[in-house]
Amino acid sequence: MTDFIINALVAGLCIAFVAGPLGAFVVWRRMSYFGDTLAHSSLLGIAIGILMDINLQVAVIASSIFFAGLLIFLERNKTLSTDTLLGILAHGTLAFGMLILSLSNTVQINLMGYLFGDLLTIGTQDLWWIGGCSALVALLLLKYWNGFLAVTVHEELAKVEGVPVGKLHALMVLMVALLIAVSMKIIGVLLITSLLIIPPAAARKLAETPEQMAIGASIVGGLSVCGGLLLSYFWDTPAGPSIVVTACGFFLFSYLAPALLRKS
Repeated sequence: MTDFIINALVAGLCIAFVAGPLGAFVVWRRMSYFGDTLAHSSLLGIAIGILMDINLQVAVIASSIFFAGLLIFLERNKTLSTDTLLGILAHGTLAFGMLILSLSNTVQINLMGYLFGDLLTIGTQDLWWIGGCSALVALLLLKYWNGFLAVTVHEELAKVEGVPVGKLHALMVLMVALLIAVSMKIIGVLLITSLLIIPPAAARKLAETPEQMAIGASIVGGLSVCGGLLLSYFWDTPAGPSIVVTACGFFLFSYLAPALLRKS
């Protein structure tokens, strides 16, 4: 009992602390649909992993990075609008993944876990994957923070100043893909993007600088993981949805509390 709770807590906090700053850029750049598309495509990676009998974490990471690269390519060489391409990829890969899983004997056991997360079954190997990928994303964020911020504030000015806008955008999409790939077991395909969006949105109201918002998002994400695990432990609720509901509670509080304080 103690081991799986500690594993769940460590894994959830690793993801939450990195998802906060990265999610801030997702919110600022209005990239939430990119996140949804990559999350849906990760289910296809699970299906292919089961079909080919290979390590599921490797399959999900490879699938997410492949579709991230495909999104970048299609965005630069598009014949359709970006939102149309994202919609086609998101729903097409999700449907194809579920179709393959429906033909697998393991679907009755695993499908709900894939869709809504299975945080309480995280083992030592999962922790290594999550910790390593989270550390990589954190290092890339620290290294390219100023560049990401320059592109977010004013893309055209950043180009004039010699900032590699295209490369930084591609790197950000790949970072989102990698974080989503290792987050699947924590929060599920259908809810992954919420951990990138809700904590930064909750911190946005109370922050005065980009750095404050990023740190605040990490704190809100970490508290959401702790609160969601407590709900799951005491009330036997699914861990992934419990984390998202807790994050939504923080979001509502951040927006309602200032108004209530002014009235009082």
